[in-house]
Amino acid sequence: MHLLAGLNLGEHVWHWVERYGYAGLFGVLFSCGLGFPLPEDIPLLAAGTMVANGRLDFALVAICAWCGIIGGDCVLYCIGKKFGDEVPKIPMIGRHVTPARMQQVRGLFAKWGIWVVAIGRMFAGIRGAMVVVAGASRFTFWKFVVADGLAAIVSGGLFLFLGYKFGPKIISAVERGKQNSLYVLLGAAVFLGLFIWYQKKRHAHHRAAHENTPVATTPVPAPGTPGEG
Repeated sequence: MHLLAGLNLGEHVWHWVERYGYAGLFGVLFSCGLGFPLPEDIPLLAAGTMVANGRLDFALVAICAWCGIIGGDCVLYCIGKKFGDEVPKIPMIGRHVTPARMQQVRGLFAKWGIWVVAIGRMFAGIRGAMVVVAGASRFTFWKFVVADGLAAIVSGGLFLFLGYKFGPKIISAVERGKQNSLYVLLGAAVFLGLFIWYQKKRHAHHRAAHENTPVATTPVPAPGTPGEG
């Protein structure tokens, strides 16, 4: 049911981008950054498909997409800077920025610094938490924008390319009949399942590595040894 609901929402977003063009793409991606329950990959795939069909211009799509992504992230950064650990209590944003995710990202920041912003941009599960923690930790704003902006070019460009390359073929398959539509649905389900599996495995690996880190202890002198009292 969750998969069908997600596909239905994705269809609405697709029509929104198709109807309102560049403004619609910017608005959806900006909202995604603020907690709208939709991966930003879907509007990017839709835009890439429309570029392939000649409905939208690639340069304008790239500019609007980048500005929407970074604009939403900058607002979320400022929210994190103002509210800190209270962000999970904010309606809508708190749905995907949980205290557990914030704690996890804090550990990653402490270990990897600026690279967390660049790499975290690629993964839907920690994007929001990464931005909030960057703000709450008073991470240098211009460094955040540079790292996040470069990563957005890579991740956003990837999904635009996938939409451009495969989007028209998928639409053509859907239009050929219900049987092909079922194949597309199954393919989407398999892809989503593999993606969720990868994310869980990755998080489990980080959690295990953190739990297995040896903790230094101070030896306690035995009774009667020098150094007592």
